[in-house]
Amino acid sequence: MGKPVLKLTLPQLAFSVLFLFIFFSSVCSDEASKTFIFRVDSQSKPSVFPTHYHWYTSEFTQQTHILHVYNTVFHGFSAFLTPQQVASISNHPSVLAVFEDRRRQLHTTRSPQFLGLRNQRGLWSESDYGSDVIIGVFDTGVWPEHRSFSDLNLGPIPRRWKGACETGARFSPKNCNRKLIGARFFSKGHEAGAASGPLNPINDTVEFRSPRDADGHGTHTASTAAGRYAFQANMSGYASGIAKGVAPKARLAVYKVCWKNSGCFDSDILAAFDIAVSDGVDVISISIGGGDGIASPYYLDPIAIGSYGAVSRGVFVSSSAGNDGPSGMTVTNLAPWLTTVGAGTIDRDFPAQVFLGDGRKLSGVSLYAGAALSGKMYQLVYPGKSGILGDSLCMENSLDPNLVKGKIVVCDRGSSPRVAKGLVVKKAGGVGMILANGISNGEGLVGDAHLLPACAVGANEGDAIKKYISTSANPTATLDFKGTILGIKPAPVIASFSARGPNGLNPQLLKPDLIAPGVNIIAAWTDAVGPTGLDSDTRRTEFNILSGTSMACPHVSGAAALLKSAHPDWSPAAIRSAMMTTATVFDNRNRIMTDEATGNSSTPYDFGAGHLNLGRALDPGLVYDITNNDYVNFLCGIGYGPKVIQVITRTPASCPVRKPSPENLNYPSFVAMFPVSSKGVASKTFIRTVTNVGSANAVYRVSVEAPASGVTVTVKPSRLVFSEAVKKRSYVVTVAGDTRNLKMGQSGAVFGSLTWTDGKHVVRSPIVVTQIDPL
Repeated sequence: MGKPVLKLTLPQLAFSVLFLFIFFSSVCSDEASKTFIFRVDSQSKPSVFPTHYHWYTSEFTQQTHILHVYNTVFHGFSAFLTPQQVASISNHPSVLAVFEDRRRQLHTTRSPQFLGLRNQRGLWSESDYGSDVIIGVFDTGVWPEHRSFSDLNLGPIPRRWKGACETGARFSPKNCNRKLIGARFFSKGHEAGAASGPLNPINDTVEFRSPRDADGHGTHTASTAAGRYAFQANMSGYASGIAKGVAPKARLAVYKVCWKNSGCFDSDILAAFDIAVSDGVDVISISIGGGDGIASPYYLDPIAIGSYGAVSRGVFVSSSAGNDGPSGMTVTNLAPWLTTVGAGTIDRDFPAQVFLGDGRKLSGVSLYAGAALSGKMYQLVYPGKSGILGDSLCMENSLDPNLVKGKIVVCDRGSSPRVAKGLVVKKAGGVGMILANGISNGEGLVGDAHLLPACAVGANEGDAIKKYISTSANPTATLDFKGTILGIKPAPVIASFSARGPNGLNPQLLKPDLIAPGVNIIAAWTDAVGPTGLDSDTRRTEFNILSGTSMACPHVSGAAALLKSAHPDWSPAAIRSAMMTTATVFDNRNRIMTDEATGNSSTPYDFGAGHLNLGRALDPGLVYDITNNDYVNFLCGIGYGPKVIQVITRTPASCPVRKPSPENLNYPSFVAMFPVSSKGVASKTFIRTVTNVGSANAVYRVSVEAPASGVTVTVKPSRLVFSEAVKKRSYVVTVAGDTRNLKMGQSGAVFGSLTWTDGKHVVRSPIVVTQIDPL
């Protein structure tokens, strides 16, 4: 959490006292200058100043250098200041809030088909492949020469575009075209931090001070969302097929806010939101979040604040849910105006096998593409027998060459990058590696382009291998790599790393919203680093295969571009609703999706409304729309006062005399929270309004899947009639249960659903029932 100074009137005095205590503690304990973001009441600017910048520099910071001035989604500035300067500025009557800059982290071809997209049919056809919709990607930049960003056969740049293609190290306006129509970079917050330091202004050996991508992550996410459909692609022979993004004709604008090895800073992210909205993007894709494991209140979260400013102006914002699963309450990017995306597998795999000397054959995955072991058996060792944690994790300089030279080494997953462990083994003289999951990762596997023969195995297989080593006088093994296999069942499966609910900030709101492909996704890659991203990896590849909710997020961003192109009048909330209510909860065996970590059935805490299904999202029948005023009422309902809300909304807000119920935000999901102290029947009532976007004359009837025995769900009316004159209908849902007999599942909740159908459309919403301790 940042360290705030708040000039706010919070309903809860305790919150104010806590925030001020945190801030002044930091002032007393750390005299070093840091970057702070200031939220200023823009309407207070004296007319004598021609611009807000003149006002800020004259009245607030004097000789101090301002990093960013925010004018579009946020009013204020960021600056590098001493604690004394911050304390002084915080006393200005026009300063609404102050919070310390914070470092964030990235949430690291066949998938469009898996989503239900087909050539010349359905959503691709109806949207002309997303033509002229502009997707802004907030990430590590772009490798502009890549074929995925060709503008062949694209029409002129949309006239509404006001962006720029900035000049920097190995980047100029000539690197942009009719596909990559804009590219900017934001380094001021990054460079102001003493830990990060300035970048070489010409050509850093690690980074480019420009929109050029030295990391690869940004190139990968941009091409996933909107790479061209034009040519054959593979990664070292793996995942061969036709290269294509989800919205192949959409235009791309790249905003480099993340820097290799040093993360992404809030002040730069907020500046990107401010400029991207002004530039004219239609969709923002941001695979960034967390970094400290704490869910900040929305008014202290620049991603929440910036995205509200974007959504309130009609820009759809897709964000990654985070990679801290399978533990519960790990989901990030929780604001209700954000579309939060978890990760699932697709029906493609890259199997590898471990053959043990006792004849057993164990399954794993790998993207190793070098010389094979050709069936030769090698001695097998596990450094973890030493009892030293660094040894078992194969950390840098932890392995004794006398122990591992010429052998296959078992390394435990965790604490360092998976591919880095293989490099440690290789440097120590090992001939191969088996990467074993621990209990926290379960059976969840992702492929890696290792530098030596290596295979990742699940926790059960890892335990079996370690037991074999400890009980055998001469343990041996070899590795075999099977290439690419299609038609895998079951799929999708919830990725073990995908962050899970419940929502740790406002449990009344189900997050994540949905999941999308995020495991072993092939997409474009930078020419600056090898497929592992390690500096020592001298290989170069046009495409790379990555996993993470970072990869799931741009699938939804591209999907939003297609829906926006097909339905230009739809709001961001309507687009999200179309995706959520048509999402599937079943895999390709027609069973409830399983959780990769446990092998058990998954729940809405894992997948939200379900897995993105673009074959149905084009024509959802009904949508749940949300206005800016609805979001304000939600913020009032969770206890934010007008001044606090103004930090988010930029304009003064007023809350109704009667406090709104946050559960009544017009969201396509329901969370009924019963107090633990209830000693009998408890109930919760919800109000929802649906808008008919299908046939004008339609009649919808409701059906309910009760969350559990003893829970009743009543819907009034049970029938919704629409006509040319009546496009919207409201209904009331009452969820009731006897808390004395209510048995919650392992996740602390039970789950059901509510579905409206007219015989053609199926509009489904998840229902969650849980018990909570009252505040």
